[in-house]
Amino acid sequence: MIEVSHVSKNYGSLRAVSDVSFRLEQREVLGLLGPNAAGKTTLMRIMTGYLPATGGEVRLDKLTIEENPVEFKRRIGYLPENPPLYSDMTVRAYLQFAAEIKGVPRGDRRRRVDEAIDKVSLGAVANRLIENISKGYKQRVGFAQAMVHNPEVLILDEPTVGLDPKQIIEIRNLIKDLAKEHTVLLSSHILPEVSATCDRVVILSAGRVVAVDTQEDLMRRAQGGDRLMVEIDGGAPELIQKAILEIGAVEKVEPLEAGGTAFRASVYYKQGGDARADIFRKVVANNWTLLELSREGLSLEDVFLKLTRTEEAPADE
Repeated sequence: MIEVSHVSKNYGSLRAVSDVSFRLEQREVLGLLGPNAAGKTTLMRIMTGYLPATGGEVRLDKLTIEENPVEFKRRIGYLPENPPLYSDMTVRAYLQFAAEIKGVPRGDRRRRVDEAIDKVSLGAVANRLIENISKGYKQRVGFAQAMVHNPEVLILDEPTVGLDPKQIIEIRNLIKDLAKEHTVLLSSHILPEVSATCDRVVILSAGRVVAVDTQEDLMRRAQGGDRLMVEIDGGAPELIQKAILEIGAVEKVEPLEAGGTAFRASVYYKQGGDARADIFRKVVANNWTLLELSREGLSLEDVFLKLTRTEEAPADE
């Protein structure tokens, strides 16, 4: 549905975004993940038409922002990190204003506003001044203004920043519900948010894409194989390590502190293989005691750190 193709953005000598390409499919929740100053906000502003790109293009189906900016923006809803709210207006009046400036026909505005209020559960505060509602409700008002014109695509920049744990869970559930009817691009530097809501992940570092994949495949690729946690008692640690390394599928054994006499280690083996049965047979043959034998996967945090730690971030987001 949306194709970002070789997009770059320069601010003088600073390159904030460099040759970024990826696709966002229909009804997908795609996570745009990166550390602060990775270029996420700059990229989202380009995708929504708020900033021109220095190079490359963004296509929504066959449409580009240069060819028809009004139609392009009509099909996208944008929630910036700090929603543009007018605190002296009521929630309903503000959404009616948002519907008007987004080009919703006069005869449809009341219905669209009511639908947006219902979708994001704002009914209890619809007639209150925005300055008098909680931060969680203000964030929901931001969601409502982004979707009041019923766009196909929602682009959300750090939608849970500054919220308490209860509000974060509510916003996560809201995003999942919205994804049933909208395509969603979600930007965050908070790993649990991406883990909990997204189908695929784009990892951005220093303005460049360093990975695009599902979370599971990213973990598998970053690990380069599979990993077991083993704890074995009853033998000398060096003998146990030697015995495990004799197994053909095993590539590496990393001893860990066991906190006792047992030998504890991470065992890496070739992708697609399985060393568990062979380890078990080694333990039985040597009359040792097997205390633990379990698969150990990388977390999204492990992958994120591994892919971004060597990159130098630009000075500005």
